[in-house]
Amino acid sequence: MRPRLQLLEDGLIQRIVDEAVSLLGTLGVEVQNEAVLSLLADHGARIDLGSQRAFFQEGLIQTCLERAPSAFKLYDVPGNETNDFCGNKVHYTPGSAALNVLDYETKRIRKPVTADYITYAKIMSQLEHIASQSTAFIPSDVHENISDSYRLFLSLLYCEKPVVTGAFTIESFAIMKDLQMAVRGSEEALKEKPLTVFSCCPTSPLKWSGVTSQNVVDCAQYAIPVEFISMPLAGFIAPVTLTGSLIQHTAETLSGIVISQTANPGTPVLYGGSPAIFDVRFETTPMGAVETMMIDCAYNEIGKHLGLPTQAYISLSDAKQLDAQAGLESSMGATLAALSGINNISGSGMLDFESCISLEKLVLDNEICGMTFRLLEGIEPREDFPALPHFQELLKEGYLIIAEHTRKYLREEHLFPGPSIDRANRPRWEQEGSTTLEERAHREIEKYLEGYQPSRIDGDAARELVGLMEGEARRHGMDQLPEREA
Repeated sequence: MRPRLQLLEDGLIQRIVDEAVSLLGTLGVEVQNEAVLSLLADHGARIDLGSQRAFFQEGLIQTCLERAPSAFKLYDVPGNETNDFCGNKVHYTPGSAALNVLDYETKRIRKPVTADYITYAKIMSQLEHIASQSTAFIPSDVHENISDSYRLFLSLLYCEKPVVTGAFTIESFAIMKDLQMAVRGSEEALKEKPLTVFSCCPTSPLKWSGVTSQNVVDCAQYAIPVEFISMPLAGFIAPVTLTGSLIQHTAETLSGIVISQTANPGTPVLYGGSPAIFDVRFETTPMGAVETMMIDCAYNEIGKHLGLPTQAYISLSDAKQLDAQAGLESSMGATLAALSGINNISGSGMLDFESCISLEKLVLDNEICGMTFRLLEGIEPREDFPALPHFQELLKEGYLIIAEHTRKYLREEHLFPGPSIDRANRPRWEQEGSTTLEERAHREIEKYLEGYQPSRIDGDAARELVGLMEGEARRHGMDQLPEREA
């Protein structure tokens, strides 16, 4: 039996949805994009051009929900299926768009550069429990206007896994779409085997910027999956109660679904978000707060109620170092998310309120993800009945280490984590150097880099990627891209 977590009763879910639909019909949502407002008007939304607000009636919302797929899949660079967003299937992905990286040598945060990103991509290619990569942090050694497309470029070149990404500007979408086309070969092939998910974020409360709303429409045009990342802050720019924040999150996410499905019915979407409570003591948005995690798990239930696959930023920490707090918050989030059946669980590797990536933490989080997968398998009998023969053998031999039953089921029943997790007794631990968690995780990074196998991306596709990115760099005044390894 698979263990499950449920926070909302069915009746409460429906009341939240009803309130959100009512808000969209009475208060509407601000859309700072005339073309998108025109699109919505063409599909029956009431538009107030003076306030740039769109008002959605229940019928339009319901029609768009029916158009949105209840499931979709992602595929890696060679075209193999990696993610199946359906039912309660769980997948993990790192956090996205961090401004800093935690430097192992200095233990201080710094601005990342291209070499850091390549190291990250090489590590990601070998983490077995994290199904997709993300454009995890922003290299500081390229022009800011190409930082979004450049991250996608490096991801596609060095790691085969699909990518959770996003565009910072309207203009950058074109090159990011072309990079995907270079890998897949055609628009139809990309639609058949999606390679990315684009994060599209409404602005709380109840607003879509010109850039983000256009990104939703542009993704829909090419059937590129999007995840809606609504970010209400409970007690600041959302009601202080968890239920009130869920109502706001639902309204903002439903508005994104309407934009997407009016642009192109059937575009794949993830019902996602990155909400948080607001800690008035420090004026921060703690992603590791239990209430933040509760909002995430609860809106997942709402998304499933609406028939949609889900996403959440939840398995991350507000700690500034790879310490006990980092492990506490990340493992608790990853576990709650898995038990809730969130389809795409984002946040691995992330620290400091979604602003910093630690590669050592990414390695540790991979182990946490593996443990949650074992948890989801639950407890099942494996030739345990009748029990008498096993205990007769135990009493006769005094142990069951080499018993046939043990040898048959040992690796199915027991998860053996990697070297980052210390399970040695103290004498052995001391004999092997008394290493810390961070040291062991860093050793794993060194092994991953030594064992890295280049991506199997087609040579012509790789050259086209490089040509496209070099052209984009020149367009923004860069004579050349940062040097990469040969």
